[in-house]
Amino acid sequence: MDSNHYTAFTGKGRRRRHQQMSEINVTPFVDVMLVLLIVFMVTAPLLTVGVPLDLPNTKSTTVQGNDEPLVISVDSEGQIFLEDTVIELENLVPKLQAVTGAKQDQRIFVRGDTNVAYGRVLQVMGEIQSAGFKRVAMVSSSKPNTKADTPKDKKQ
Repeated sequence: MDSNHYTAFTGKGRRRRHQQMSEINVTPFVDVMLVLLIVFMVTAPLLTVGVPLDLPNTKSTTVQGNDEPLVISVDSEGQIFLEDTVIELENLVPKLQAVTGAKQDQRIFVRGDTNVAYGRVLQVMGEIQSAGFKRVAMVSSSKPNTKADTPKDKKQ
């Protein structure tokens, strides 16, 4: 018999066409990762608290905790912010109690601008502590200040 006759029935050509591809195409994976990287790079700076302050510098360590703290900010003009909302001092405690559900162990961070009167920040902290909130802490910047080391002269 002819050797071509036997090779025609072996099915070698058919088997090669239906073999599984053993290579993985990583191009779509890389595309998705690059898009996610760009999205996170754009949104990460937006996740910070929205009131711009010039925080004082310290060498303290970061406070660790499991729950998300409430942030109260006092800007250079002495205005008080609960998260991003302007609030009067006399309305601060009722608003905090409404937000926390009168949970006294809620963490509360107080951020005070470098140029605000020290008494104003203490006044805010005193109001919070007199309402019974136990976990009140001040926030400072751990990076060196690019402005002058001394606060601006301001009448208080």
